[in-house]
Amino acid sequence: MWCLELLLPLLLFISDASCQWNVWLPRDISAMTNSCVVIPCTFMYPSGIRPSRGIHGIWYFGQPYPQLFPPVVFKSRTDVVHESYKGRTKLLGDLHQRNCTLLINNIGTEHSGRYYFRADLGGANIYTYPDFTELKVLDQPNIDVPEEIVSDESLELTCYAPDNCPDMTPEIQWMYTDYLPDPEFSTDLVEESNTAVLSNTLTFTPRPMHNGQLLGCRVYYPNTTLAYERLISLDVKYAPRSVWVNASSEVMEGSSVTLHCEVDSNPPARIAWMFGDQELLWDTASNVSLMLDDVTPANEGIYTCVGDNGYGIMNTSLYLAVKYPPHEPVVNDSITVVEGTTLALHCSTQGSPAPTLTWLKDGQLVGTITADELSVLTIVEITPQGDGQYRCLAENEHGRASSSLNITVEYAPVLLEESKCTVVREGVQCVCMATGNPEPTIEFYLPDLNITINETDGRYNFYMHTDGHTSTGMIKLREKGERVENGSPAVNVHCSISNAYGRESILLELQQEKKYMMAVIVGTIGGVAVIAFIIAAVRYVGHNNKKENGNPRQDVVLENPALYYSAVKKDKQNLRKKVGEDGDYQSVGTMAGLERQELNYASLEFIGARSREGASGRRDDGSNYTEIKAK
Repeated sequence: MWCLELLLPLLLFISDASCQWNVWLPRDISAMTNSCVVIPCTFMYPSGIRPSRGIHGIWYFGQPYPQLFPPVVFKSRTDVVHESYKGRTKLLGDLHQRNCTLLINNIGTEHSGRYYFRADLGGANIYTYPDFTELKVLDQPNIDVPEEIVSDESLELTCYAPDNCPDMTPEIQWMYTDYLPDPEFSTDLVEESNTAVLSNTLTFTPRPMHNGQLLGCRVYYPNTTLAYERLISLDVKYAPRSVWVNASSEVMEGSSVTLHCEVDSNPPARIAWMFGDQELLWDTASNVSLMLDDVTPANEGIYTCVGDNGYGIMNTSLYLAVKYPPHEPVVNDSITVVEGTTLALHCSTQGSPAPTLTWLKDGQLVGTITADELSVLTIVEITPQGDGQYRCLAENEHGRASSSLNITVEYAPVLLEESKCTVVREGVQCVCMATGNPEPTIEFYLPDLNITINETDGRYNFYMHTDGHTSTGMIKLREKGERVENGSPAVNVHCSISNAYGRESILLELQQEKKYMMAVIVGTIGGVAVIAFIIAAVRYVGHNNKKENGNPRQDVVLENPALYYSAVKKDKQNLRKKVGEDGDYQSVGTMAGLERQELNYASLEFIGARSREGASGRRDDGSNYTEIKAK
């Protein structure tokens, strides 16, 4: 069967070519639902045929072959048609004039399809033309929309309505055009192949804001209730017109932060997050978020969001500041320098916000406080006092950190004022003190004896002690030597101090030891006080004796001067007690405040009693007196 179906069109084609069976009708035609449509049609048949019983015509729907029983749209011999076409069709043409034009009223979408014409001239002269008309029944008008609508480029939109119903003429109206910039409208009627199409063209220049906006075309037939509408949404392509990101922000080291980026573009842009020249993340979307976890100072900087959709490119940047306490400062290494050297101490660190840098020496502020990541402390011609620990302290609102270095200053030895020779009971003690770096070496030189002392021998106790950069040397000369006019021993002692940077020799000054000088002073005063006390006591006793004897003018006579002298000597001994094996004395009694001070006491020598006026030794009143001399 299917072979026959394939063969029949071929036979019809051959017959049409040889017998001149032809038909002219529009290839396509359209109509609005519930309206009407006229399908123009003209046919031809071979000139040798003479219709015996007139000319009849049949319109089929969908198929040209009667044996396949296609729906009959119209039949001139009878009114027998397909149910869906009853009362809807009418032949407008005169078949004898070879005009087969068909009218279909009140059509619906179910009537869309192919329509074929068949000519019946009687007998065997029946022929179905293979050509057809494609009918499209529309329930809304057509709008011709360009494949691409680009922002800022002129756009034309055309709305079409078929005008193939002789009793009704459509009109076209655009809707929702109030927001368009300077819209223009133009109407046109296009006729082709005996069909007509009414068009209305809208012209304007779209903007990005028009993307997604609705436009409508309305087709209606005046004096009827028939109206048709179609809405479209404008798909306006435009380059990124805005890129939104977070505001620049500050975060603490170790925290997390999310950077958001939204790009307004159509189509959606390729969004990329850039850090410097490095692309961190990208996606084709309307927004992209970048997550940063456990941020470090290395994450601080400019982050740029770039949007590119092929129609343009745009970017926006933000600055991410990472706050953190100062890092441990970097300072010079500990150094050893020579006195007089000029130094520059550098301290650098990082912190956010920028830390203040403070230089401290042995805990005390030196230099100035710097609000920067680098501080330079300049020490001009350093002195020994510059020796010590230097600490750089970095501080900001989030914390502090410090680093230290030591500066060792080397310098030539310097003699200290404590250096001297002192007279003591055992002889002469000489002390030589010097400071220097390296620690000075101390030697004593006795020019009178041409002896250099730097170690203990049988006569001298040499003692050497070092404390830091200070060296102390001491010797004891067991023999006091000669006495000069003032009674002090004659000693010449030179102290020699030396290290890698210099040498110096100094004659030590000879001084009385303070305790001896004090003892002499206190002893003299004490002796005078005791003598005065004895004289007062003697005079008091003599005065009382005179009263008892009735002779108040007679003076006291010292009958036994040795007894008084002995008493004074005894009191002197009672003021001190012997302590230690060296025979040193410790003061007691009224002299306890003068510890270990030796006293010199005055001696009383009685040279006899004599008169104040002469050698008689007796005053006018018969009293004797005695002279007291301090030796």
